[in-house]
Amino acid sequence: MSASDALAETDKAETGWEAVADLPPSAKLVAKVLEYNDSLTQSQLAEETLLPPRTVRYALTRLEDVGVVGSRFSFSDARKRIYTLTIE
Repeated sequence: MSASDALAETDKAETGWEAVADLPPSAKLVAKVLEYNDSLTQSQLAEETLLPPRTVRYALTRLEDVGVVGSRFSFSDARKRIYTLTIE
């Protein structure tokens, strides 16, 4: 097994908060806010974290990439998405 294969195995093994540990501070903050709030929209996350909307969008993308945040469409406004933390 090569070093790159071993690194790939390590990346696959990371789940939950271990996966969040390597992300930027903005993603960690968004994850923590979602931990304390069941589900929030992107604009609500921006209000709670005091981060710019673009930074929140980037953080959510990174969190979705590692599989710790899920999203669904809002029933009250289909233009918005509701984000939830999928780790405990």
